[in-house]
Amino acid sequence: MDSCEDHHHQQEHQSKCTMWVPGPIIVGAGPSGLATAACLTQQGVPSLVLEKSDCIASLWQHRTYDRLKLHLPKHFCQLPLLDFPKDFPKYPTKQQFISYMDSYALHFSIRPKFNQAVQSAEFDPRYGFWRVTTKDRTFISRWLIVATGENAEPVMSDVAGIEKFHGRVLHTSDYKSGSEFKNKRVLVVGCGNSGMEISLDLCRHNAIPHVVVRNTVHVLPREVFGFSTFGIAMTLLRWFPQRLVDKFLLLIANLTLGNTDKLGLRRPKTGPLELKNITGKTPVLDVGALSQIKSGKIKVMEGVKEITRNGAKFLDGQEREFDSIILATGYKSDVPTWLKGCKFFTKDGMPRTPFPNGWKGENGLYTVGFTRRGLLGTASDAVKIARDVAEQWRTITCAYKGGPQDKL
Repeated sequence: MDSCEDHHHQQEHQSKCTMWVPGPIIVGAGPSGLATAACLTQQGVPSLVLEKSDCIASLWQHRTYDRLKLHLPKHFCQLPLLDFPKDFPKYPTKQQFISYMDSYALHFSIRPKFNQAVQSAEFDPRYGFWRVTTKDRTFISRWLIVATGENAEPVMSDVAGIEKFHGRVLHTSDYKSGSEFKNKRVLVVGCGNSGMEISLDLCRHNAIPHVVVRNTVHVLPREVFGFSTFGIAMTLLRWFPQRLVDKFLLLIANLTLGNTDKLGLRRPKTGPLELKNITGKTPVLDVGALSQIKSGKIKVMEGVKEITRNGAKFLDGQEREFDSIILATGYKSDVPTWLKGCKFFTKDGMPRTPFPNGWKGENGLYTVGFTRRGLLGTASDAVKIARDVAEQWRTITCAYKGGPQDKL
């Protein structure tokens, strides 16, 4: 039901139209938002999805490189209530995943409102509702579900002197293919999964990649004897403690990949699973970059001391020239820029309450996609949120004949 706001509302909302949303407002139409909307639909609860971009899964559609594939087998990455098509490969491509997202939204009749960047969202204790404001409208609801996730905005590097560089500088979110870097000397800053995979892509397009290893890093084989390393780890964790599974993973990694320390890829003292749980730092699942490092086609460099006009100086005293710099420096949450008056999130935009209890806040606030456990964590949270909201929904609809909007 639409109405013009009364004059007694706050000045910033006076010129906007207000829309009452009977069910939850979901901010974000990526996998997290779609999964939650689908689970709510299954429970008979309507929802409104607001998306700042012009499409669903905008990170996948606009900010990923062409060769990207899911790093884990598809059964670990499918969303609740709808499996991947059987004819999809074990590791679906970027385009196949986007196709799956499109089919998912269509299957559950999820129709987000696009180009609706949330400017502010705040709980109004006077009325017990969330007030969510976009450029041209204010939405109010009993429930707010934050589904923008951990990877909403690129993290730009703070490397000294980068403003001096006369070549091209771009974040991995703007990288598409190594074809445009043929025969170019490229410095890749960051050696996570994206940095390693982009270095491999550059190598295969006859560029000359140099990857900067700024910190210690765990590199694991993606598969062992045809079985997913991640799948093996998940199975072993049912029977053995995490530290023992970590030791097994490192043993397998050393047997199959060799001692990565000799390649300039020093391993952390903390095991890969323990490190992931503590910091959210994901181990690199090797898809071919390591063999190119061993052959010398991908050069591993120590941390950057300073970017120069034509290249970079490194901590080990080396200095080299480059044509381009690619920042594989990751992403961050953007929640602190728009969620107001809420202490549930840290200044970094992550829930203060650790997994597995970070999905629910106070006053009808929920979060999905912040588990640091990828699409598996997203699916788990979406199911929990839908069940919790549905229980409240049924209570309200029983108490107010004709639906919850009668209370307004």
